[in-house]
Amino acid sequence: MRVLITGSAGFIGYHLGRHLLAEGHAVIGLDGFSDYYDVGLKRARHAELATHPAFEPVEGRLESPGLLRDLLAQARPDIVVHLAAQAGVRYSLENPQAYADSNLIGSFNLLEAVRAHPVRHLLLASTSSAYGGNTTLPFRETDRAVSPLTFYAASKLAMEAMAHSYSHLFAIPTTAFRFFTVYGPWGRPDMALFLFTRKILAGEPIEVFAGGAAERDFTYIDDLVDAIRRLADVPPPSPGGGGPVGAFDTLSTSAPYRLVNIGGGRPVRLDAMIDALERALGARAERILKPLPPGDVARTEASTALLQALVGRVPETPIEVGIPAFVAWYRRYYGV
Repeated sequence: MRVLITGSAGFIGYHLGRHLLAEGHAVIGLDGFSDYYDVGLKRARHAELATHPAFEPVEGRLESPGLLRDLLAQARPDIVVHLAAQAGVRYSLENPQAYADSNLIGSFNLLEAVRAHPVRHLLLASTSSAYGGNTTLPFRETDRAVSPLTFYAASKLAMEAMAHSYSHLFAIPTTAFRFFTVYGPWGRPDMALFLFTRKILAGEPIEVFAGGAAERDFTYIDDLVDAIRRLADVPPPSPGGGGPVGAFDTLSTSAPYRLVNIGGGRPVRLDAMIDALERALGARAERILKPLPPGDVARTEASTALLQALVGRVPETPIEVGIPAFVAWYRRYYGV
């Protein structure tokens, strides 16, 4: 296949690109190298991918008029995986414009490009934050998601809705997936695991929200990439072309569109994650307890029934395996 990945220098885009290249596919990787976090880390990821002859790097931003349409016209991908976005829950309180530009305008530009140059399957990255104020656990894809707590979550919900409309109007097979706290080697420096590792090694205290009682459905990067790759082979059928796989399916009745959680359904307390990190580092953390910030939720937990039915497996790597793997990469990359 020829696969276009937007956000290919990002954490997930890099790992997905590496996985696809190892399978023998051609990968076109688009990234704008925004300075939201260390651009050097992003360029190092892209440099790793560029060692493969089947990788074609493209630098540009989603918001640039005509860029995506021209890229699809030239590259003619079979599949598009849209991972590029302005990420981060808390940063959306400081700079909401970045989310409007990337997540709304950028995603619209991609939909228009796919409308002009159809693909076999369009896959879009959303977020568990879309469940917002939903207090029913686990989070099921069939739950109404109408109470986003941050503009980041609202922008992702809007992207899902826009994608459904394009799927309906132009028969674009589309799968949107909601990620649950992804972590692992080459991770994002703004995420808790990365921040805690840096501070513990530097002898600095860490801020622990909700007294360590907050729970997250941690998803190891290799499990996530495996799920995306498997979902790529399962485009939603057009209305009348196939029925739902169960009562839990989100297959649209008016479009070849589906929404899928990617998470393991096994929440872990934040203090347990820190305990595992301390063991992997061989160092103790000084913990400063803080209340839960605005826009954060106390617990996330993915319903896994739909993912299991579609691809036959769900994320299962425990933090006792995933966190040491992250620490080993961090020590190699930063020489500490």
